Amino acid sequence: MKTRLIKFISAGMFCSICLVANAQQSSSPVINKFSAKEAVDYALKNAVQVKNALIDIELQRQSNKGITAEALPHINGNVSVTDYLSIQTSLLPAEIFGGTAGTFIPVKFGTKYNGNYGANLQQILFDGQVFVGLQARKTSIDFYTKTAEVTKEQIKANVYKIYYQLVVGQRQIGTINANIDTYEKLLHDTKEIYKNGFAEKLDVDKVQVQLNNLQTQQLKAQNQIDAGIEGLKFLMNMPQKDSLVLTDTLSDEELKANLLDENYDYQDRKDFQLLGLEAKLDEYNIRRYKLSKIPTLNFAANINQNAQRSTFDFFKAGQPYFTTSFISFTLSVPIFDGGLRNSNIASAKLNLSKTQNSIDQLKASIDNDVSQSRINMKSAILAMDSQKKNIDLAQQVYNSTKLKYEQGLGSNQEISTAQADLVTAQNNYYSSLYDAIIAKIDFLQAAGKL
Repeated sequence: MKTRLIKFISAGMFCSICLVANAQQSSSPVINKFSAKEAVDYALKNAVQVKNALIDIELQRQSNKGITAEALPHINGNVSVTDYLSIQTSLLPAEIFGGTAGTFIPVKFGTKYNGNYGANLQQILFDGQVFVGLQARKTSIDFYTKTAEVTKEQIKANVYKIYYQLVVGQRQIGTINANIDTYEKLLHDTKEIYKNGFAEKLDVDKVQVQLNNLQTQQLKAQNQIDAGIEGLKFLMNMPQKDSLVLTDTLSDEELKANLLDENYDYQDRKDFQLLGLEAKLDEYNIRRYKLSKIPTLNFAANINQNAQRSTFDFFKAGQPYFTTSFISFTLSVPIFDGGLRNSNIASAKLNLSKTQNSIDQLKASIDNDVSQSRINMKSAILAMDSQKKNIDLAQQVYNSTKLKYEQGLGSNQEISTAQADLVTAQNNYYSSLYDAIIAKIDFLQAAGKL
């Protein structure tokens, strides 16, 4: 018995340890290694804006069910029991019963208890507005679906921009680290030359200052990347406690791909498609208000069982119930509404005109966006190529100047200037690379090809 108890306690402790371990594991940070596409996919699944856009689609589906319900039969049942605590008194002329003319006899009609149960049915046979609503259901769903796609596209563009900016930032830090290594070696060599009496203490201090500046630049760049990572996680709706590691790289050749693609179609733009659906809904509105001028036809049917009792015995077998039933058709003919229907039609037509104007404006905007982004991209690519050549030249100048300095043929000022020119060329290159990334994404988005 004691052995079994020990085993039971041991098993319980093991289960508790497992539960604690699982709880700790579930709450521990997750390391996510994402390519740009994986980051976009994650954002499209988890971003709050996308979730709300999908809820809007479901809300419209429920609204469509309400429109469908208007065209279906409505059946209601009813049960009522009335207890007349005091039956209404009526006055009858006394002369009916041989009494004096001008006098009245009070009498009570009815019974203390009245019961009623039955059902009624109502059905729209023709209502132009309801029928237009039925026709517009699919377009309404398409409208909110396209709205969700526009939201997704915007999030996609933002994720790509931030992601690749961070990739470039990481490349830039790699360059800064290489410069730091170079300056650390230069500082060491300058100190050795100073010890041998071939350099001044001022030369050592100048190199130290430049090294400190690079280390400060490295710290600022790393802080910017860390802040960018947190911003990207927020955009993706990723828990801040989780880690995000970027796995993609970016080459100059990728940026230059499809640079000369001149073809684009307005219909490729999600927001253009959305405006087209909005115009279609405006047309449905016009039709709906026009059909409000024609008559509507409704059908109704009713059946009721009534009973009057002096005692409460509605459920007693053999007691009589009296049936009442009817069917009816109601034709409602609009005659005069003070001009409300005409006003609604005019307003719907004006809204359609606004939407058509927005479509024309969007076409011009797309043309401008494509043109501007292509110009910006070409300019950034040219600047990037130019700065890349400048980096090579600046590196050659620095190498030659450093060699002269080590041989005692050059000054510390010359090598400092050469190094500063190299850093400037590198910063200009990364700046143009940033510009090229933004312009490329803007171009793809403008052309509907993102």
